[in-house]
Amino acid sequence: MRETVSINLRRVIDDSYDIVIGTSLKEAAKDITTLQLGSKYFVITDTNVATLHGKHFVQMLLQYTDNVKLLTVPAGERSKNRKAKERLEDRLLSLKAGRDSVIIALGGGVIGDLAGFVAATFMRGIPYIQIPTTLLAQVDSSIGGKVAIDHPSGKNLIGAFYQPKKVYIDVSTLRTLPEDEFLNGIAEVIKYGAILDKQLFSILEKNRDDIKKQKKDVLAYVVKRCCKLKKNVVEQDEMEIGFRRILNFGHTIGHGIEQLSNYNISHGRAISIGMVAEAKISSSLAILPQKDLIRLRELLKSYSLTVSIPAKINLKKLFAATLRDKKSKEGIVHYTLLEHIGKARIGVPLTHQQALKLYLQ
Repeated sequence: MRETVSINLRRVIDDSYDIVIGTSLKEAAKDITTLQLGSKYFVITDTNVATLHGKHFVQMLLQYTDNVKLLTVPAGERSKNRKAKERLEDRLLSLKAGRDSVIIALGGGVIGDLAGFVAATFMRGIPYIQIPTTLLAQVDSSIGGKVAIDHPSGKNLIGAFYQPKKVYIDVSTLRTLPEDEFLNGIAEVIKYGAILDKQLFSILEKNRDDIKKQKKDVLAYVVKRCCKLKKNVVEQDEMEIGFRRILNFGHTIGHGIEQLSNYNISHGRAISIGMVAEAKISSSLAILPQKDLIRLRELLKSYSLTVSIPAKINLKKLFAATLRDKKSKEGIVHYTLLEHIGKARIGVPLTHQQALKLYLQ
């Protein structure tokens, strides 16, 4: 005799949180200790940020709590892997971290993704805070709860959706970035304008020199605008079932470029190349006017970003690599393509052979 036992777990989960823009690291340190998220604080950062901000930030935290540890990993995308995650977990366990612990991700996108994923799985999930110190992380990766590590088969293939408890953005940390790293973040900013906000795109065109010089008022506006755009997308589709896939413009091909270059091409530059390549596909499908393809390419070039697939990358291998993209199903890659500046089309199905042919037209 068959019998069914039902487990009813319907519940409402509130994962809401604030993005505080314009705060200082000192103010963030004080505020974090008032949130009552835990009693032990573990600041995870990389070797570069540890020198620039990490050690000083720990000293700030120690003014308000006596239980703070700094954990570092080597700087760069190569630290975003299972071995680095395992080492951090081993270190946390040796320091007697538990459910009463809080992880603070201090750094760029790699640290946010890695530390966030550690937080998502350690003791089945402990609270974490995002303090992004790069432009790319401030406008994009620190917001929305996508945390992950890379796999030899592809980028961000192992991860979770796990929201931070708060995000603190200190725009002054951008002054410590090398120019090339700052411009990497501009690629993601341009993406927002291309897919969602033609006014932002125009601002990026008209204020290029001020933005490259990091003029505080215009830069603060750009960061704030991108945060609001990302917030609107995440609120509509937290788990990337539909609308959130709009943010993948440039990333399908861009992630393949990163992987095939062994991550010697940075994320921002890879996404810049990917946006132009996917805009070319859009144009070949008669979705995107040629003038908008040219406008996108020229804006990226004006910020000294790369717009062409490097000759050393085999095109057939690159487009075959898109099959390992998370948006690929049964040999079909679902692209986010551009209709015009400020509007994108989600889920355009193409085989990798079709996409390559359209790119080459």
